[in-house]
Amino acid sequence: MNTLVAEPRSVLPRVSGAAVTGAVLAYGACRFFSGVEQDSDRACSSTDGLCSTWWDWAVLPLTLTTSLIALIVIYKLLDLRPRLVLIPPTVLLAPLPLVAAEATAGPWAAAITGAAWASSLALALWSRYRFLGLSASAAILVASLGVLYG
Repeated sequence: MNTLVAEPRSVLPRVSGAAVTGAVLAYGACRFFSGVEQDSDRACSSTDGLCSTWWDWAVLPLTLTTSLIALIVIYKLLDLRPRLVLIPPTVLLAPLPLVAAEATAGPWAAAITGAAWASSLALALWSRYRFLGLSASAAILVASLGVLYG
């Protein structure tokens, strides 16, 4: 008889923590990008040609660095391991679902999508829930690609 190996602790608090982290980071990134776009529009309103500000060049590296540092610290506190497997797809693939959600329904939809994205990837860390977590992540990614390019 095969018995399921019990997880040492409940996964719900850790996955919920990842969801909250994803939602906060996604909403913050959307608001930051929006603020930079408004600042750039104000600074370049009197220019007829190409115009870019320092913030236009710095917004992406600042957002990725802030997200990376926040995920490293918070996932360490939540004891989500292995972080080397979890953090790169969370940071590098998240812009696709977030841009799709923000373009269709605004920053709150991006926050919900960020929560779903982070929690589904965190759920895939446990062998018992790996198929569910990876399936949910793939569904979010495919749906966002359909919204962006369909």
